Amino acid sequence: MPATKRPPVKRKRAKPDPVKAWHSRLRRYRPELMTDTLDALQKMYGRPTWQRVYDPTSELVLTMLSANSADINAEKAFDALCRHWPAQGGKRSVGARSGFRAGWGGVGIEEGEADWSAIADAPLDELIDVIRPGGLGPTKAPRIQAVLRKILEERGDFSLEFLGEMKPADALAWLTQIPGIGRKTASVVLLFSFGMPLMPVDRHIERVSKRIGLVPPKATPEQAHDYLQVQLDDERVHEAHVNLITHGRQTCHAQRPECNRCAIAARCRYLDPKAP
Repeated sequence: MPATKRPPVKRKRAKPDPVKAWHSRLRRYRPELMTDTLDALQKMYGRPTWQRVYDPTSELVLTMLSANSADINAEKAFDALCRHWPAQGGKRSVGARSGFRAGWGGVGIEEGEADWSAIADAPLDELIDVIRPGGLGPTKAPRIQAVLRKILEERGDFSLEFLGEMKPADALAWLTQIPGIGRKTASVVLLFSFGMPLMPVDRHIERVSKRIGLVPPKATPEQAHDYLQVQLDDERVHEAHVNLITHGRQTCHAQRPECNRCAIAARCRYLDPKAP
């Protein structure tokens, strides 16, 4: 008997990458949108210069304290940590009031570095009370302790300086594998402590980006990182983060945005749904 022919196997088409598809769509229908946005914001706010202000462990804890809180309150909580558990030797950094990092919404921390070992081992109730000025102490205190303990377990100390020797993607993967450290927090640490071209997205940047049309309206905050990252050249990542967040704070408010003074208004889909 002749061999029975098997029907050809239908191969499933791979689903297109939504980030690449969105980027391609913008280049076709809204060319130079990111470049025009950054150039317009640069006219409004200038081009920020990157400089390191805080060591990566301090940057990490400060960023964790700022979650769902005003930056100025996070600073108060961080200073309280340093005063309650000062680093051995009484180490103090240059007061951030004379050089706080661009894009930050506070006035800068006054203290330098805390005794991370003492904080990791502190009674939880005591830590909650110390960071109370930053808000959400009962939630943040155990997270901070868990993160510090995990860093110590992985590395043998609390220093994160080794991340500066890694490739950005590897450093990001190392930080985000620690429970309690999300992509935004990790990206902030790596961008501001080492100048790595990783784009942190907070609520201000998400709002501004969706209004302009840089990011799809239904993208999650996590997805927004990828949608923006793919559109940015490495040398403009720091500028993009700082000026987009500044724009969200100073002009493109959640309520009653000041569109009349916005330099990118002509290309903004919030003001004109058919903007080019």
